[in-house]
Amino acid sequence: MRDKVREKRLARLRRHLRVRKKVWGTAERPRLSIFRSLNHIYAQIIDDDEGKTIVSASSLKIELPSPASDTEENGKGKGKKKAAGKKILRSRAVGKAIAEAAIAKGIKKVRFDRGGYIYHGRISALAEAARKAGLEF
Repeated sequence: MRDKVREKRLARLRRHLRVRKKVWGTAERPRLSIFRSLNHIYAQIIDDDEGKTIVSASSLKIELPSPASDTEENGKGKGKKKAAGKKILRSRAVGKAIAEAAIAKGIKKVRFDRGGYIYHGRISALAEAARKAGLEF
């Protein structure tokens, strides 16, 4: 059992390093880095040339909107609506917050570093919310 867990962790680390090798943030176009834990999601905008975090946001500090106001299509039923999960709502709120903070600092274009996670679920929700709020990537 331990070997399987260790293999998964190593695979996740290798995938993250493979992505990081190709994505580099500069002063003109910093890197939007994502970290996802079991319950929360974190985003940072980083200038890799200087090695500094310019802006950060996390779901720890953000209050959630009401789940009834945010619905999305449920693919199984005809015309039925399904409320988005709490983690998706947190991701959207973080995406909006990071975009607003970045635009306030004068950053409009970033490079998206998904941190080795697949572009699905919470990662895509954060990215779409950041794009809606005005970030370009």
